[in-house]
Amino acid sequence: MMMQPASTQAPPDVVARTAAVIEGVNGLEGPLLPILHGVQDEFGFVPTESLPVIAEALNISNAEVHGVVTFYHDYRRAPAGRHVLKICRAEACQSMGSDAIAAKIRQLLGIGFHETAADGSVTLEPVYCLGLCACAPSAMFDGEVIGRLDAEKLDEIVAEIRS
Repeated sequence: MMMQPASTQAPPDVVARTAAVIEGVNGLEGPLLPILHGVQDEFGFVPTESLPVIAEALNISNAEVHGVVTFYHDYRRAPAGRHVLKICRAEACQSMGSDAIAAKIRQLLGIGFHETAADGSVTLEPVYCLGLCACAPSAMFDGEVIGRLDAEKLDEIVAEIRS
């Protein structure tokens, strides 16, 4: 008698919701990225249990899907906080002081990059260019870009997170 490892199957709701996303982009050329975006839109992140469903549908390996999810910074592997703050880490922003901004925000929030506050209020992420090089340093807070980020703007962001 062969023993099956526990939890080799994805929960049925994850399978069904992932399959629905896949069906929605059926027929697109190069569908992996649109599928991953759709799965993230559906769940708020890309559940590990979705990866084999996607791999099977596209006839690729789990490792290929996992590689894409882990390569691109915008795919989350866990739910984000209520707010998402992205600090630009590109060279133009670094030359204008984003390292100090990043250190200050990490200290104020008590979390590092790729982390979510224990209360679920915010997720802090690095981003590598928001296209605001002339307004460096820059950030994105809940999808809104912020240029010329300074201590005053950081205080406003933290106040919003804590409200």
